[in-house]
Amino acid sequence: MLVSCRDAIENAFEMLRQCYVNGGKVLICGNGGSAADSEHIVGELMKDFLLKRKICSEDVQKIREAFPEDWEYLSGNLQGALPAISLVSQSSISSAFINDVAADMVFAQQVYGYIKEEDVVIGLSTSGNAKNVVNAIKIAKAMGAKTIGLTGETGGRMKNLCDVYIKAPSEETYRIQEYHLPIYHALCAMIEIEVFT
Repeated sequence: MLVSCRDAIENAFEMLRQCYVNGGKVLICGNGGSAADSEHIVGELMKDFLLKRKICSEDVQKIREAFPEDWEYLSGNLQGALPAISLVSQSSISSAFINDVAADMVFAQQVYGYIKEEDVVIGLSTSGNAKNVVNAIKIAKAMGAKTIGLTGETGGRMKNLCDVYIKAPSEETYRIQEYHLPIYHALCAMIEIEVFT
């Protein structure tokens, strides 16, 4: 069922590869089930996923010099990380911004605060029309960053906004969410292999 997404997944992978090669990070947002997916993606990027990720020897040496009494424990319990932030996790700024300013700009504000040109914003919306996700994509693009959208079959507004959009082959919300899981797992596995082997 996901063969139709192959080219878009490969394009998204290349965008993520360039992001990490250039020292960038990934910002991720979505609502409801897509908020949970945002958290899930960060979990796969920030620690071991399919591979064991040792930290680099230079970092081990820095830890050893700073803390010679317990450097082995500290460095032995760290894993290589692909920098990623879930914008849905920031409860204080989110609740304040929703209450004080504009609910549909809550992710856009965070994108504005975090974004650099080498970064990528991933927006998840089964309809492709979630206003807070669309606004985050708009601000990312205005600031010169790249954008990836995970949507359903129609793509909604994100279809024409995102640099790459991956449309799950369904119009039913729960099915779209079920397809998003193997799509982003594939992307996380591909980028992990690229960076850590």
